[in-house]
Amino acid sequence: MKYMLLCYDDEQAWDKAGEAALQRAMKEAVQLTHELNAKGQYLIAAPLHPVATATSVRVRDGKRLVTDGPFAETREVLGGFYLIDVKDLHEAIAVAARHPGARLGTVEIRPVMEIPGLPAG
Repeated sequence: MKYMLLCYDDEQAWDKAGEAALQRAMKEAVQLTHELNAKGQYLIAAPLHPVATATSVRVRDGKRLVTDGPFAETREVLGGFYLIDVKDLHEAIAVAARHPGARLGTVEIRPVMEIPGLPAG
Protein backbone atom coordinates (compact mmCIF):
# COMPACT_ATOMS: atom_id res chain seq x y z
CA MET A 1 0.00 0.00 0.00
CA LYS A 2 1.25 3.49 -0.80
CA TYR A 3 1.57 6.10 1.94
CA MET A 4 2.59 9.74 1.79
CA LEU A 5 4.76 10.83 4.69
CA LEU A 6 4.41 14.59 5.09
CA CYS A 7 7.33 15.93 7.11
CA TYR A 8 6.43 19.04 9.09
CA ASP A 9 9.37 20.96 10.50
CA ASP A 10 9.66 23.54 13.24
CA GLU A 11 12.16 25.81 11.47
CA GLN A 12 12.87 27.76 14.67
CA ALA A 13 13.75 24.54 16.51
CA TRP A 14 16.14 23.55 13.69
CA ASP A 15 17.70 27.03 13.76
CA LYS A 16 18.20 26.65 17.51
CA ALA A 17 19.66 23.14 17.08
CA GLY A 18 22.26 24.57 14.70
CA GLU A 19 23.67 23.82 11.26
CA ALA A 20 25.62 20.75 12.42
CA ALA A 21 22.45 19.13 13.79
CA LEU A 22 20.62 19.90 10.56
CA GLN A 23 23.40 18.36 8.47
CA ARG A 24 23.41 15.21 10.65
CA ALA A 25 19.64 14.92 10.27
CA MET A 26 19.89 15.32 6.49
CA LYS A 27 22.52 12.54 6.33
CA GLU A 28 20.29 10.36 8.48
CA ALA A 29 17.31 11.00 6.17
CA VAL A 30 19.43 10.13 3.12
CA GLN A 31 20.49 6.87 4.80
CA LEU A 32 16.85 6.04 5.58
CA THR A 33 15.99 6.69 1.94
CA HIS A 34 18.70 4.29 0.76
CA GLU A 35 17.45 1.63 3.18
CA LEU A 36 13.86 2.03 1.93
CA ASN A 37 15.11 1.83 -1.65
CA ALA A 38 17.02 -1.39 -0.94
CA LYS A 39 13.78 -2.92 0.42
CA GLY A 40 11.76 -1.79 -2.62
CA GLN A 41 9.68 0.57 -0.45
CA TYR A 42 10.97 3.89 -1.78
CA LEU A 43 9.01 5.66 -4.52
CA ILE A 44 10.06 9.32 -4.25
CA ALA A 45 11.11 11.88 -1.64
CA ALA A 46 12.12 15.53 -1.62
CA PRO A 47 12.84 18.21 0.95
CA LEU A 48 11.38 21.64 0.42
CA HIS A 49 13.04 25.04 0.64
CA PRO A 50 12.21 27.06 3.81
CA VAL A 51 8.69 28.38 4.27
CA ALA A 52 9.90 31.91 3.52
CA THR A 53 10.03 30.86 -0.15
CA ALA A 54 6.39 29.64 -0.19
CA THR A 55 3.61 31.17 -2.27
CA SER A 56 -0.06 30.36 -1.61
CA VAL A 57 -2.84 30.58 -4.19
CA ARG A 58 -6.54 30.83 -3.38
CA VAL A 59 -9.52 31.55 -5.59
CA ARG A 60 -12.37 33.44 -3.92
CA ASP A 61 -15.40 34.75 -5.76
CA GLY A 62 -13.68 33.91 -9.05
CA LYS A 63 -10.62 36.01 -8.22
CA ARG A 64 -7.14 34.59 -7.81
CA LEU A 65 -5.38 35.65 -4.61
CA VAL A 66 -1.64 35.08 -4.44
CA THR A 67 0.18 35.62 -1.15
CA ASP A 68 3.67 34.97 0.13
CA GLY A 69 4.01 32.26 2.71
CA PRO A 70 2.11 29.14 3.72
CA PHE A 71 -1.65 28.78 4.00
CA ALA A 72 -1.85 28.13 7.74
CA GLU A 73 -0.25 30.04 10.55
CA THR A 74 1.59 27.45 12.58
CA ARG A 75 5.06 26.81 13.94
CA GLU A 76 5.37 23.58 11.99
CA VAL A 77 5.48 23.89 8.22
CA LEU A 78 5.68 21.29 5.46
CA GLY A 79 9.38 20.62 5.01
CA GLY A 80 9.31 17.68 2.62
CA PHE A 81 7.68 14.40 1.76
CA TYR A 82 8.23 10.71 1.10
CA LEU A 83 6.05 8.47 -1.01
CA ILE A 84 6.55 4.90 0.15
CA ASP A 85 5.05 1.52 -0.69
CA VAL A 86 4.82 -0.68 2.40
CA LYS A 87 2.72 -3.59 3.65
CA ASP A 88 0.43 -1.61 5.98
CA LEU A 89 0.02 1.38 8.28
CA HIS A 90 2.12 -0.25 11.01
CA GLU A 91 5.08 -0.45 8.64
CA ALA A 92 4.50 3.18 7.55
CA ILE A 93 4.51 4.24 11.22
CA ALA A 94 7.82 2.44 11.74
CA VAL A 95 9.35 4.31 8.80
CA ALA A 96 7.97 7.68 9.95
CA ALA A 97 9.34 7.14 13.46
CA ARG A 98 12.83 6.64 12.02
CA HIS A 99 12.76 9.96 10.12
CA PRO A 100 14.88 12.58 11.95
CA GLY A 101 12.19 15.21 11.34
CA ALA A 102 9.89 13.37 13.75
CA ARG A 103 12.16 14.44 16.63
CA LEU A 104 11.72 18.21 16.15
CA GLY A 105 8.52 18.22 14.14
CA THR A 106 5.82 15.85 12.95
CA VAL A 107 5.60 13.23 10.24
CA GLU A 108 1.99 12.88 9.09
CA ILE A 109 1.08 9.60 7.39
CA ARG A 110 -1.67 9.56 4.79
CA PRO A 111 -2.73 6.62 2.61
CA VAL A 112 -2.57 7.45 -1.08
CA MET A 113 -5.83 7.22 -2.98
CA GLU A 114 -5.20 5.45 -6.28
CA ILE A 115 -7.56 6.66 -8.97
CA PRO A 116 -7.78 4.69 -12.22
CA GLY A 117 -7.15 6.66 -15.40
CA LEU A 118 -4.57 9.11 -14.04
CA PRO A 119 -1.33 9.38 -16.04
CA ALA A 120 1.53 7.26 -14.75
CA GLY A 121 4.11 9.27 -12.84
